[in-house]
Amino acid sequence: MSDPLAGIPLASIRVFEAAARLNSFTRAAEELGMTQAAVSWQIKALEGRLGQSLFRRLPREVVPTESGERLSRAATEAMSLLRRALLDLTEADQAILSITTLATLATQWLAPRLGEFQLAHPELAVRLDTAAHLIDLSREGFDVGIRSGTGEWPGLESVEVMPSVFTPVCSPRLRDQLGLQTAEDLLKAPRIGLEKEWAVWFAAAGVAADGQAPSRLRADYQALEVASALGDQGVALASPILFARELAAGLLVQPVPLSVKLVPGYAYWLVWPEGRRRSPKIARFRDWILAAAAADPALRAARETAEAA
Repeated sequence: MSDPLAGIPLASIRVFEAAARLNSFTRAAEELGMTQAAVSWQIKALEGRLGQSLFRRLPREVVPTESGERLSRAATEAMSLLRRALLDLTEADQAILSITTLATLATQWLAPRLGEFQLAHPELAVRLDTAAHLIDLSREGFDVGIRSGTGEWPGLESVEVMPSVFTPVCSPRLRDQLGLQTAEDLLKAPRIGLEKEWAVWFAAAGVAADGQAPSRLRADYQALEVASALGDQGVALASPILFARELAAGLLVQPVPLSVKLVPGYAYWLVWPEGRRRSPKIARFRDWILAAAAADPALRAARETAEAA
């Protein structure tokens, strides 16, 4: 049995429902933001598809026929259910903010501050994801992301949150044991991280690092490398912004206080799908995170360092 709805546009049902409910093509046109002629054309097209009249045209109003009355009751119920479902979906979407970000940034900087955002916006629940792969925000249902890069990704708009700078860090015990005071001293220290990144840092420090022993440990996450540094295992390259608490508490020290951009043009960016900049929850989070970044003294110091470099 063929589907009776096949070939009947939902727009025609919507126009019919409004006209039957209001007993007027003119008032239906006003409610739907259409012309009276467009409403009349939609009704005639629907009647043509069904092969029967749906209205009796009177001088000052239209009245549903018996067939029109039957269809009107069903159409009104169906449109009410559809409106309610759409409202529920919209409200549910606006009640949850889904964020995907880098694991180290999430644990070291974002998560400790999210309570402030939720206190300011108690109507929003936050879903935080730290997937290792690059998330397609729209396809995988995320509102915003925080990424490291140049700020240019297809289909996304972005705003810079913080610079991506790195400095050598180690435990005070390791610094004192090895007598680490200069960039040259780090050439002989056990190093943690990618050699190419250390090469960039040494070049910025004016030290030739060719022929030196390779790093002794590399990990997928910056936080894991810093955990090794906290355990006296070596010197890691880390963000002075993300590990500002450990530095302030003396758990980590900077044997050489030089912060460097390891990749030119790189920074941490807040991103969202094109066309969603006016979404209320995205706008609230964007305003909040930019204000939180502006209020972070470690971030301000790193930004000044980056601008001076």
